Amino acid sequence: MSESVARPVSAPARLRAALLRGVDMVRSRVPMLRTAPDAAAGVDHVASVVERLAVLLSAGVPASAAWRHLSESGEGDPVLAAAAEAGGTGEPIAEAIAAARDDVPEAEGWAVLAAAWQVAGESGAPLTTSLRELASAMRDEAQVRREVRTSLAGPAASARMVLALPLVALAFGSVLGFDTSGVLLGNPIGVACLLLGGAFLWVAFRWSRSLATRAAAFDEGAGLDLELLAIGMAGGASVERARALVASALARHGLGGDDARRAAASATLDDIVRLAERAGAPIVELLRAEARRGRRIARTDAATRGAALGVRLMLPLGVCVLPAFVLLGVAPLLISVVTGTIGGAA
Repeated sequence: MSESVARPVSAPARLRAALLRGVDMVRSRVPMLRTAPDAAAGVDHVASVVERLAVLLSAGVPASAAWRHLSESGEGDPVLAAAAEAGGTGEPIAEAIAAARDDVPEAEGWAVLAAAWQVAGESGAPLTTSLRELASAMRDEAQVRREVRTSLAGPAASARMVLALPLVALAFGSVLGFDTSGVLLGNPIGVACLLLGGAFLWVAFRWSRSLATRAAAFDEGAGLDLELLAIGMAGGASVERARALVASALARHGLGGDDARRAAASATLDDIVRLAERAGAPIVELLRAEARRGRRIARTDAATRGAALGVRLMLPLGVCVLPAFVLLGVAPLLISVVTGTIGGAA
């Protein structure tokens, strides 16, 4: 009978593991090196749930049973568990999603699903078609988020590299034999250079992060009002009834947006209603086409901001990082040389 013997871990392997743990710790604690979470993954997760719901419902599975099946295969997802429990007891599923979604990272996607479920349930809209349209919209949003993240990766990496140049110059001076650390910590002029250089670096970091945050911003609610209006009217609700249902669902799940967006959605709905009345076209299809157009516009705007970020980052890097490089990398070397020369002459 053979027994498995645990092989001892070699010293290089232990050293490599320790280095990897150290790098992970530094990345988690240093804001400049911290990796931003993938927002598209959460939206994709909710989209997959919506698509599975649509498939189960189209196969004739009752809504409560569909949520139960998804919860059993959802690996402990709290939102799926809450929705399944509410469906089993006859409670409103949208309310259960709203109560449980705050504890998960993809809360925005769950809020959209809860709002659509509420509108469909109150208007009597066919859930299968509504969920398929919602899943398609979520997939589009996740794709846009990935494209924006990809376009920002290069400028963000360049910004981090440039921000590290003053610190690299400081270490390089020490390697060459100059007492840069002693100058920065023991000389009054060096202390002033250290404080000013650190302040310039901090301003550059905050400025760059602010630009990247604005460039990465995505309009999650683009086309949502019209999509929900299409769901409401697909159930046979009148225009005013659909408007009331959508307004109630958006307010309940924190998706109302600003007054400008609501006014734009209302004006678009009025235009579509007039067009449908003149042409005899289906208003639901017109609403969904306009919602898709709104998402395409949001996608283009996000891609444009990402492409422009590389140029905009030059401003904080040039205004702040260059002085920091001089103060932390060049000035200590000069001060060290000057003080060493004066001391040698004395």
